[in-house]
Amino acid sequence: MPGPLGITFEENDRAGIVTLDRPARLNALTREMFEALSANYQRWAPAPHIYGVAMESTHPTVFCSGGDLKILNALNHDNAIDEIREFYRAAYTHVWVLEKFIRPNVPLINGLAFGGGIGISLLGTHCVAGEGYRFAMPQVGIGFLPDIGGTYFLPRLFGWMGTYLALTGAVVGPADAYRLRLVSHYIPSSYFGVIKAALADNHPIDRLLDGLHRDPGEGELVRFTPAIDRIFSAPSVEEILERLDAEPEGPYEDWAKQTAATLREKSPTSLKIAFQQMRRGKSLELDEALRLEFRLASHLVTTPDFREGIDARIAGKGRMPQWAPATVAEVDDSSIERLFETPVDGELKLNEQKLVF
Repeated sequence: MPGPLGITFEENDRAGIVTLDRPARLNALTREMFEALSANYQRWAPAPHIYGVAMESTHPTVFCSGGDLKILNALNHDNAIDEIREFYRAAYTHVWVLEKFIRPNVPLINGLAFGGGIGISLLGTHCVAGEGYRFAMPQVGIGFLPDIGGTYFLPRLFGWMGTYLALTGAVVGPADAYRLRLVSHYIPSSYFGVIKAALADNHPIDRLLDGLHRDPGEGELVRFTPAIDRIFSAPSVEEILERLDAEPEGPYEDWAKQTAATLREKSPTSLKIAFQQMRRGKSLELDEALRLEFRLASHLVTTPDFREGIDARIAGKGRMPQWAPATVAEVDDSSIERLFETPVDGELKLNEQKLVF
């Protein structure tokens, strides 16, 4: 039976083993799980007997579905804004802990990795995708933002792919993820046990992973990349929609219609925020990006769209949210600017934290 925390930490000779074990909740992350992750990575960082860390999931098709929206929804209805902010503080602090952890850190992902699941795996030293790997940053669909490091890593993807993924929440498989350098290796999941054993045996992990890596193929996004770069390089969300609507007959016509329809289902406010994140994030270091995300999150958790987006997903069992404002044209750009520039009480401080490494 899964433990009460939903995550376990074990040592197998020279390896630390992290196991996500909340299958009934699709390994959704809680504040306690983020804090336990940070504590154990800091415990292992100076330990001379630990060579590296592997992370895995007990769920057969899900690595991690992201933050626990059911808990956030309950906190929202209790108006427990400070507790919601502390959830995000714990999440972003853990990303910074991963950044400082220099031992081999090898997430083994053979299922869905959405939102927070990307945050706990992408910024390690390695990231291994199996055949069932699926990536997405779908937060704009719940009135939020592509966070937990998304401000940093998405704008650094080649071309305008980061903007596309941030605004659409599109799901990509292992081939596209490898091509975009969202994962370091594509290795069939049947070899995951070999990787864990090698870490336990202090085997040089780079040589092993390189030897097990397989060509994942071309991926689905290659044929759409010219259209993505042409359309998502537009100077505003409004013009992205205009370009999608104006796509002429040809190989990208159906894709453009579907993409435009997808964008119009998202929170207009979140679309505008995500768009600005992608523009600003290119020049930010990771700590700066995380501090900005905490500021934005602290503002957004008080807004109607955040409550509506999560409530529609959880209590409404997937009903279409009623966003306010309802369209991108109605969003006041100056209000978006204020979200980025207005400080909040208890801003995230990373370099001042006493991390043990």
